Amino acid sequence: MIHHTMQQENSTQPYVHGRSEKEAERLLDQAGTLTTILHHDTYYPPGSRVLEAGCGVGAQTVILGNHSPGALITSVEISPDSIRKARDTIRPLEMNTINLINGDIFDLPFKNASFDHIFVCFVLEHLRDPLAALQKLRNLLQPGGTITVIEGDHGSTFFHPDSVDAQETIRCLVRLQAEGGGDACIGRRLYPLLKNAGFSDVHVTDRMVYVDASRPDLVEGFTKKTFIAMIEGAKEEALAKGMITETNWERGIIDLNRTTESDGTFSYTFFKATGLNIIQL
Repeated sequence: MIHHTMQQENSTQPYVHGRSEKEAERLLDQAGTLTTILHHDTYYPPGSRVLEAGCGVGAQTVILGNHSPGALITSVEISPDSIRKARDTIRPLEMNTINLINGDIFDLPFKNASFDHIFVCFVLEHLRDPLAALQKLRNLLQPGGTITVIEGDHGSTFFHPDSVDAQETIRCLVRLQAEGGGDACIGRRLYPLLKNAGFSDVHVTDRMVYVDASRPDLVEGFTKKTFIAMIEGAKEEALAKGMITETNWERGIIDLNRTTESDGTFSYTFFKATGLNIIQL
């Protein structure tokens, strides 16, 4: 694996979830839990050049490597700490066709048309200008190349028993991300974003995660370790900014955990978009 350091530009908001070891663990749990739902149709042919834009700690990179073992994958991440964690994650797996690069997706060291495919997962929600990012990435695609984008949408969260306090805690995270220039509900925007960036044949599919007691793996892996853990990570900042009282916050977290009991249910929708680069720029 190659490690290349680039000057980072101020193109992203501060990562709202933080970059702690606990957050890295959450991302890995999330990726493992959602592999079938999000990636059953993610595959790149042997020898194809794939750019993963925003690889984080390597959680999705591992899945790409497993699903497309013959593809030549270049994974880029702006955070040096995250790229180090990604290297630690991937090194024991001996995925020798993966290169890790520390760099800014708004200023990458690649010539136009350098890649056959681009993969972007849980990245656009953190960018101040996701449309500009997609336009930059499109320049790096060969004519006929494809892009795949996966994002969540916090506004798609529904659960039983319903709770005003639980919904308020979720809105705190949405507001924190918006204040930093991001969009926690960006999943619903993928179709117009890709169309406006110049991609053709844009197709979006919804990937709903539905959880009840008959799916204990999802109760543990998604509702508890992915979603609730993500919301809990926003507590300190939400309280510091006066978005919610500590009493209401604690009630909200208790009610979110209530959905994981035997009569509770939880659902959340991700969106997966694909597009084609027809015109060479």
